[in-house]
Amino acid sequence: MTLEERKASARIEARARRDGAHEAALHDSPPIGEALRDVFLATVTPRPDAIVSGYWPVRGEMDPLVLLAHLHSIGHRCGLPVMVGRERPLVFRQWHPGMEMELGGFGIPVPPETMDEITPDLLLVPFLAFDDEGCRLGYGGGYYDRTLAKLRADNTDLMAVGVAYGAQKADKLPREATDQPLDLVVTEKEMIRPHRMQEPGARGKRKTT
Repeated sequence: MTLEERKASARIEARARRDGAHEAALHDSPPIGEALRDVFLATVTPRPDAIVSGYWPVRGEMDPLVLLAHLHSIGHRCGLPVMVGRERPLVFRQWHPGMEMELGGFGIPVPPETMDEITPDLLLVPFLAFDDEGCRLGYGGGYYDRTLAKLRADNTDLMAVGVAYGAQKADKLPREATDQPLDLVVTEKEMIRPHRMQEPGARGKRKTT
């Protein structure tokens, strides 16, 4: 089986697990987004001037908007990603809770063109699955891999935080050279530090970004 075939098979399994977790969480009280926020705030302390970008949840993704709204309320500039081309990295436009959105690529709501573009210091990243090494399995378009590669080239202190249901954790995922790893993963239950970030001197060992 080729690497791409292994990834395709893993995506089918991962999507089923995530869909199941999403359905189970629909009736949670308090909402699961509040649990995610609380775990994040207990384990990650962004610099006061850090710019944070999240994403608009679609297709059963874990909802980061409660967390993002809280970060905005305590003074962080926040943004959401915007597609500008099939082979190009994402850009980020400033966002605030309650703002009027427009439809972007794949019909995903995005901040309007009138909003300033920002460059995040901390990026909340969606995906289908993750593993103990911080490998993420996306949808196959490569948007976040290209985006993370560019952001990391420009800012070695960038923090990429995966956002997921605990059920999205998988055994070792198939990985290729262009796949960009995560620095941390936050679920509704815990913060998970990838094995590679537990080594002495690893950048992700500090709480702040």
